[in-house]
Amino acid sequence: MEKEILSLCQADSVEITTLVDNFSDVLLPSSKTVIRPPLAREGVIPKNTLLAEHGLSLLVKVRVKEETHSIILDTGYTNVAVPYNLEYLGLSLEEVEAVVLSHGHMDHVGALREIVDLAGAGIKLILHPDAFLPRVIRFPSERLVFPAFPSRDELKDWGADVMENKEPLLLCKDSILVTGEVPRTISFEKGLPGALIKSNGEFVSDTFKDDQSLVINLGNKGLVVISGCAHAGIINSVLYAGELTGNKKICAVIGGFHLSGAVMEPSIEPTIEEMKKMAVQVISPMHCTGFKAITRFAEEMPDAFILNSVGSRIIL
Repeated sequence: MEKEILSLCQADSVEITTLVDNFSDVLLPSSKTVIRPPLAREGVIPKNTLLAEHGLSLLVKVRVKEETHSIILDTGYTNVAVPYNLEYLGLSLEEVEAVVLSHGHMDHVGALREIVDLAGAGIKLILHPDAFLPRVIRFPSERLVFPAFPSRDELKDWGADVMENKEPLLLCKDSILVTGEVPRTISFEKGLPGALIKSNGEFVSDTFKDDQSLVINLGNKGLVVISGCAHAGIINSVLYAGELTGNKKICAVIGGFHLSGAVMEPSIEPTIEEMKKMAVQVISPMHCTGFKAITRFAEEMPDAFILNSVGSRIIL
């Protein structure tokens, strides 16, 4: 049974600012599509610079006619980098309407309390209920425990208005779509082998039901799909965005694609081939995509590719 097509309104533009990512390069040039932070201020190169870490946090601004709506997707690994980078970039979160968590891993929730504080009490926090469950990852020689996710009571004590979603959710006067759980239809997207989640008192294979992405509709230009880690599969996520909105044209795919590491590398080439078939106009792989995959995207999709860096603003 097909999903009902959602009324995601058409945006005039979207701006995605990277508050934290794995990579930082102060010498990258700007272009029509991406604006880099200035190297100097009033002719002087500062001693300090933006911080990178193995995490992701994006400030997403959508303009619809005379209105602008802002949300945060994920909050990085530590509680240091995102607040510091916000101050360095001179950005305020006073107008942010919601914080969306792509999933419950530590490298996406590290500065959550600090972001809630900066955004103000009552800020909407959107997350899947599975984000609260304990997780481990199993390797041949060891089993590693993921840091505990904050409890529901902790989040409320911090001042967050917690909204748990499994289904698609429209935010910001229907200008931003949160996908909710993503169906798995692509054979080469197999999730993260060895990942386990505690359900009903025992650890079972983690299918990452909590993995969700953002979708913005730029009308005839197509959809903008923004992922955190795409544990559900970045192609699955993009296809589901088209199913939910009825718009099969893809303008941009941005975020973590989780193609890093030997186990995930067999998915690199088929992922690129699917992106090419979709005629994606802008692609900016971030965070957990991995060096090999990012390099291959740059080689195979040079006209669409944007190398991301902390502080970069992608404008569509």
